[in-house]
Amino acid sequence: MKKIFLLSLFTLHLSLFTSFAQSLPRSTPEEEGVSSKAIRDWIKSYDTPKHELHSIMVLRHGKVIAEGWAKPYAANEKHTMYSVSKSWTSTAIGFLVDEGKLKVTDKVIDIFPEYKDIQTNKYLNDISVKDLLTMSVGHKIEPLRSVVSSKNDWKRTFLAAQIDNQPGSKFLYNTGATYMLSAIVQKISGKKTLDYLNDKLLKPLEISEIDWETDPDGINTGGWGIRVKTEDMAKLGQLYLQKGKWKGKQILSTSWINEATSKQIEQDPSATQARKDSSDWLQGYGYQFWRCRNGAFRADGAFGQYIVVFPEKDAVVIITSESMDLAEDLNNIWQHLLPAFLDNKLAKNELELGLLTNDLKNLKLSSPISTGNENKANLHLGNEIHLNSNDLQLETLKLEETKMGYNLILKDTNQNSFSIPLQNGKFEYSETNFKGPYLLRSAQHALEGINPYKVGGSYYWNADGTLGITLRYYQSPHHWDWVIRPFDAGFELKVINSFDKIHPILIKGA
Repeated sequence: MKKIFLLSLFTLHLSLFTSFAQSLPRSTPEEEGVSSKAIRDWIKSYDTPKHELHSIMVLRHGKVIAEGWAKPYAANEKHTMYSVSKSWTSTAIGFLVDEGKLKVTDKVIDIFPEYKDIQTNKYLNDISVKDLLTMSVGHKIEPLRSVVSSKNDWKRTFLAAQIDNQPGSKFLYNTGATYMLSAIVQKISGKKTLDYLNDKLLKPLEISEIDWETDPDGINTGGWGIRVKTEDMAKLGQLYLQKGKWKGKQILSTSWINEATSKQIEQDPSATQARKDSSDWLQGYGYQFWRCRNGAFRADGAFGQYIVVFPEKDAVVIITSESMDLAEDLNNIWQHLLPAFLDNKLAKNELELGLLTNDLKNLKLSSPISTGNENKANLHLGNEIHLNSNDLQLETLKLEETKMGYNLILKDTNQNSFSIPLQNGKFEYSETNFKGPYLLRSAQHALEGINPYKVGGSYYWNADGTLGITLRYYQSPHHWDWVIRPFDAGFELKVINSFDKIHPILIKGA
């Protein structure tokens, strides 16, 4: 009876995901030479609050052997990428090279001759496409902040930024460089990077319904902001593992794959061997791909987004998360998964397979629950709270009581109104045009066209009489915790970004 129950769980697990018409084949861990228990131990190694897993996917021999999403994240939901986006941009450059329309030795200024008038940058004529790909433009300080704050021409702002080192000589992580690669794709192909990839990559890999943030001129941001599903990430990783071949057809050249994923530049040539041996950030950098220890390479993004490829093990590992310890993310893979990739299939283990399937099916991110009693009177809920000037550009806040809980009614300084439903101790799911927490939220124009945003809203009462609100934007890595409390003759709203809890935004109102 136990075997029948566990097998039925596994069948349910498969049916949940095949219903989304995902196209990678499925198998079991043991059939592909991996222990289900090792995968369980790996998942358990990501303890909260340091690591908040959103999804995982493990591929072996081209087949998905484990996959899971922490609700409300789901197989059919896109997830905003930070620097994993860079590897998609690099892939677009690879297609241009394969077509003979671009060489990595081409000078950037020859692609954009309209910027030859810039006089502030003595190295302007020296920057090559390869320098952009290898993060070796020569800046002493990455110019991203000035680039995204420019409301006009991001390309001009980037090219005018001071360069202190000869291009190609020194590594400095540079998201603006990837933006320039995206601009190059659009200049040469006549299409946005996403549209160019659609014909070359997305259609052959059966990837659809993704989007990408843009600059004010409609250029995809390149270094961040692509929104893809977990399996889309897995397909890109598998394509690179297969040296550019997909279903028997060479999609991207093997020579580009080898060049892009090999060490093109040292991150820190002065690092001791001991430092290198203990760091996955000192193994060399390719064309928007990181080299890893243990013969692997990866695309990675802030807060724990990974496509880790193991050529020697014929495996790919995908993670989306909000992690505060990226080194430990990878160490957990080396400790638990790497030794589990064995050469031969294993004997069936229905017990462990059932436990793994159950663990994956029950991944969930819960809302905080109340630890105190309702305090409607002291907080004067139902009244409109007028807020002082604040970073969120909010003018008023109101909690409107409903049968299910409350509607959070917000009005911004442009007189736009937003309504987000909340339930007590659980999420109420809805869509909103109110932008959520985001590392690059200040680049407001980049998010145009990405909305509406999917959000789960909940509220809870704290023991000190304050009201807590959680807004989980579950197509992004982040969520907000808001706390409302009486303050003098008015109110104080504390806004806590999940990725920066020690620097809350304090907003007072009346």
